[in-house]
Amino acid sequence: MGVQRVAMGLELDSVDRGILHLLQQDARHNTATDIADEVDVTPNTVRNRIGRLEDAGIINGYVPVIDYERTDKSMHVIVQCTVPIHEREELAETALAIDGVVAVREVMTGRRNLRIDLVAGDTDEITAAVSRLQRQGIDVGEQELLKAEHRQPFDHFGADTAGD
Repeated sequence: MGVQRVAMGLELDSVDRGILHLLQQDARHNTATDIADEVDVTPNTVRNRIGRLEDAGIINGYVPVIDYERTDKSMHVIVQCTVPIHEREELAETALAIDGVVAVREVMTGRRNLRIDLVAGDTDEITAAVSRLQRQGIDVGEQELLKAEHRQPFDHFGADTAGD
C-alpha cells in the first residue's frame, strides 16, 4: 500500500493504517496482541506505533460512544449556530463549558459555522442550555432533535492490511 504523508510530516505506512482501522472498530477490546496478529507485527511494535500516533496527535483519545436515549438524558439536540469567524474557536470552547453540551464542531462556512450537540432530559433543560448559549453571544439558529446516529470506522485506514 505504500506510505501516506499526513500533517506535521508523519508518514503512515500499512501497519499504522491497520492499527488505526482496528482501533476505530473497537479500541476497548482490541489488545496490542490482537492487533499485532492482524497486521503481522509484534505486540511491542503495536504499542510503540500507538504511542507515536498519540504523540503526533493523530490519536487524540479514546472515548465511549454513549447512547443517550438509554440514559436520563434521552434528548439529543443538534443546534446550528452562527458566530463571528474570528471568535469561532473561543466561542466553541465557551459552549463546551455549558451544562449539557457534549460536542462542538467548528464548520468552515460563514453561516451556521458552529454545530453544537447537547443532551437533556427534557425540553426545559434544552431551553436553559440554548439560553445560556445565546447569553454567551452565540446566534442560535435551527435546533434539531436527533433520532439516531450511525457510525463506522473510516475504512481506508488499513482495512486491507488488518485481516478482517
